[in-house]
Amino acid sequence: MLTPCDNRVSIWSAGDLGNAGLNGEYHGEPHLLCDIQHNGDVMDMQFLDQERLVVASSTGTVTIFRHHQNNQTLSANHRWEKAHYHVDQDTSCGGAACTGVVCNNPEIVTVGEDGRINLFRADQRDAVRTIDNADSSTLHAVTFLRTTEILTVNSIGQLKIWDLRQQRNEPSQIFSLAGDRVPLHCVDRHPNQQHIVATGGQDGMLSIWDIRQGTMPVSLLNAHEAEMWEVHFHPSDPDHLFTCSEDGSLWHWDTSTNVSEKPSFLHQGGRSTAYLSHSTINQSVVSAWLSNDPTKDRMEITNLIPNQTLSVNSLDVLGPCLVYGTDAEAIYVNRQLFA
Repeated sequence: MLTPCDNRVSIWSAGDLGNAGLNGEYHGEPHLLCDIQHNGDVMDMQFLDQERLVVASSTGTVTIFRHHQNNQTLSANHRWEKAHYHVDQDTSCGGAACTGVVCNNPEIVTVGEDGRINLFRADQRDAVRTIDNADSSTLHAVTFLRTTEILTVNSIGQLKIWDLRQQRNEPSQIFSLAGDRVPLHCVDRHPNQQHIVATGGQDGMLSIWDIRQGTMPVSLLNAHEAEMWEVHFHPSDPDHLFTCSEDGSLWHWDTSTNVSEKPSFLHQGGRSTAYLSHSTINQSVVSAWLSNDPTKDRMEITNLIPNQTLSVNSLDVLGPCLVYGTDAEAIYVNRQLFA
């Protein structure tokens, strides 16, 4: 008989900058501040504010945990049971995984494998709004486009915009990959140019979209050799973008580097470093991301962990610090991204 996994949500202290090695990797022992049991697999999580953390579960439940910094404990502050669920033929409800969560305090948006979108507020017991049949396929990820609009990606290669001000339960725009409908697993938008959106999918390709025009991506870039699990623009320096994959790689895409005197060649997926050249020396970040021919862009791509073999499942970046987690049941911290 199989026993359920003892899943936990943990808060860690990773030490200070003085403990970083010469290559930026943190070699000191992280310190566990506190943890709490979690029912089901943790599918996604995001801080709502400095004290509260929203966690999505494979059971379909969404929980707000509060971090009590005075005595270093975690407690369940609020829980929406079966925010995502499947309805069986006998009308009984079984939990469906909540696959993605995004926060804009006090609002919380969740998506799931049931194709449902929920809008919650941290101070309200019931959902503010639910779109039951938002999608006929699994919604894998969600992010805010603007305060009142969200972006979702699904398992048939579609990127959709939802205007939460509208009462109709249909997206305001639908974008789609051409040809085979490759599942999209992750999405992020440019922090300054909100019409620029990046997605990654099952084929490991990085797709860049301009949501002002057209219904297909403006560029497709060869990247990983397996599923891409996360894509993130740097929040304050968006000429840098980061992606990670099932193939054990974590890529840093840099459109700011002057490569005019470096060798140029067409990037092929799997290289540790590649340079894409353009004849214009001062190519802007925005036009670099939006070029419909990425082989003409000046772009440096570096695999930050070339010797990694296990899947890199998640990443986040802030300032010079990159954090990522792998199937090795380990969390890694790189504190000198731009050294």
